[in-house]
Amino acid sequence: MRSRMAAVTFVIALTLAAARVPLAQAKSCADAKYSDSHFHLTNYIQEGPSAKDYVKMMGTAVCRSTLFGIPLQQEWDYGNSGDFAPAYYLQSDAPLYYYSFTDAVIATEYRSLTPEQQARLDPMITGFNPADMYAVDHIRRVLLTFPGVFSGIGEFTIHKEFVSAKIAGGPASLTNPALDSIFDFAAEAGLVVLMHNDVNMPFPKNGQENYIVTQLRALFLRHPKTTVIWAHVGLGRVVRPVPDQLAMLDRALSDPRFSNVYIDISWDETAKYITSSPEAVAATAALINKYPDRFLFGTDVVAPASLASPMAVYDLYAPLWKALTPETSQKVRLSNYQRLFDAARVSVRAWEKANLGKPRRVPPPTPSSGPGLSP
Repeated sequence: MRSRMAAVTFVIALTLAAARVPLAQAKSCADAKYSDSHFHLTNYIQEGPSAKDYVKMMGTAVCRSTLFGIPLQQEWDYGNSGDFAPAYYLQSDAPLYYYSFTDAVIATEYRSLTPEQQARLDPMITGFNPADMYAVDHIRRVLLTFPGVFSGIGEFTIHKEFVSAKIAGGPASLTNPALDSIFDFAAEAGLVVLMHNDVNMPFPKNGQENYIVTQLRALFLRHPKTTVIWAHVGLGRVVRPVPDQLAMLDRALSDPRFSNVYIDISWDETAKYITSSPEAVAATAALINKYPDRFLFGTDVVAPASLASPMAVYDLYAPLWKALTPETSQKVRLSNYQRLFDAARVSVRAWEKANLGKPRRVPPPTPSSGPGLSP
């Protein structure tokens, strides 16, 4: 009876909140410059502004935004950095470790907001290890513990320059069955997947096989029903575009087998490649104009103190905004976000409604006898 009442209360709350969404969005988006598909509320030591402060920062400039922490905590190893407390992964040789509590923090921050404020945010689950076969259980558990909150998973990392090698326990892999189980569940629940995966290794040697692209393509082909956003076009500080990257993207975006794959152009590091020359701007704009429904803008700003940091990233893309058609620019900056995350909200809420109150998944049996084992 309690579980039924909880489910009924949950549905009523969602219905009332949904009724306020169009009005809230209409007010906040009338003069908005962008919606942010890639935003970290907290940093690598789990610090950052409150969700309330962030909504205030958004003002009328930002229509809607994802909301997630960083799944990796930078360890403060006194033997490595002494009294210096590293707050970023490039400030220490000490490892990074997965910090699952970040999801509870994000959910609590979101729940502290008014329905009108909540309508502008799409929280994402990040506190899982994508190399762990139990990761999907964490994602499922978070959804059922905090129903009505999350719309997607990510940003999570598979291959990332400097980061992957620092993760305690070793890096993740595009070929790991754990990742397949995550993608399968995301499709089942309707979660948007935001994944960071570099397009190549840092400083590749001439003639080196780009196994990452081969593995990434295979992953996407295995999961045609999973909505995936590939972060940063696969670029990084030192991971440059591969020689035929725009042609590669053109082939993929024209292939109906990849119709579920989207690309975000978040991060100031990505902007430096796209805006590096008039020729680069023109070539990138031509591709985006050709596939206007497949790109999203994000800032990838971490724990900002004001809107100045996100707006600085937006302004870096000014040459690109000018090169896009008005219709394409509007889609990349605003409406593609709304289309993907509105659909996710509906699907995930339906999955939660169908699964709330059900018995928890039964784990595999544990050996109860044998040498060295207690009964």
